[in-house]
Amino acid sequence: MSATDRTGREIGRHGARDGTVSRRLEPSRAEPRGQLPPSELLRIGKTSLKRLERAQVSLVRASLQPGPLNRAIRTMQRTVGQAWVRAVTSRLRHVHGLNRLPPWDPSASIVCVANHRSFFDLFVTTAELVAHGLPHRILFPVRSNFFYDHPLGPAVNGAMSFFAMYPPIFRDRKRAALNLASLDEIAALLQHGGFFVGMHPEGMRNRSGDPYTLLPGQWGVGRVIRKAAAAGLDEASGAARSGVRETIVLPVFVNGLGNDFAKQVKDGLTGRGERIHMVFGEPIDFGDLLGAPETPRTYRAIADRCVDVLTSLGHEERMLRAAQHSRPEHSRGHGRR
Repeated sequence: MSATDRTGREIGRHGARDGTVSRRLEPSRAEPRGQLPPSELLRIGKTSLKRLERAQVSLVRASLQPGPLNRAIRTMQRTVGQAWVRAVTSRLRHVHGLNRLPPWDPSASIVCVANHRSFFDLFVTTAELVAHGLPHRILFPVRSNFFYDHPLGPAVNGAMSFFAMYPPIFRDRKRAALNLASLDEIAALLQHGGFFVGMHPEGMRNRSGDPYTLLPGQWGVGRVIRKAAAAGLDEASGAARSGVRETIVLPVFVNGLGNDFAKQVKDGLTGRGERIHMVFGEPIDFGDLLGAPETPRTYRAIADRCVDVLTSLGHEERMLRAAQHSRPEHSRGHGRR
């Protein structure tokens, strides 16, 4: 695996090979203090969530509360959870822009926005970030089908991600109120601090043949970012409010992953599959959008800003991919370092 900064220098875990040091700090492993606010999803879904759905939402939500269970899950996500993902992608994985990552603050929260080509985009992204010190509890909103309406859902969620797949998103339009509650649940957790939430501004997988032309941004991610990131700003003056956790929006463009789990693992172990490139960008600056009125128009503008940044990172990835593939040492089966 190779990793480069924006100038093309290769970066190891502790800095660039020319002796410069990355901006990452050694993180504290302490979880944020204080109980979480009541669950908006459980409140709104008091009558509309099915019994099994309610039980599984309650299970994962309880695991987010500070305490031994939360600490154990954080530990498993940082160890076993990231180790196997990196092991099965190490011969294909190329990472760029690590020097753009902000110092990890365990009390702050992070929204990671990524393009969506594969079921596994966020798994590979977070595994890389955890390997570089990310201390936060990891969450990905996930479709409710199977993971929240099947008896095996909790077992698969626990085994695959150590309960990262939360909260559920419902595809039935008659349950739209539950989706709003799920989005507001994410925003409330981000405001509390100590959470990393991975989201796709496109809202669905881009199945076109062109990975560099993204789908239009969907307002859901904009709603979460507006409510979470702007919670720390005074609406009138724009000044920071004391006691409110910061939320950082971190973009990443990922290309090269497939959707066949068995094939992806086999290709990763043999080093004969398509190269996986991920390019991290600087935290996104939304300017005045975070102080704009909380309307669908504002939410969509925030989502569009995310898509614009990801499109720029995609152009960068295309150039980096072409440059690395032109080197003999990056021929198939020899990408691991």
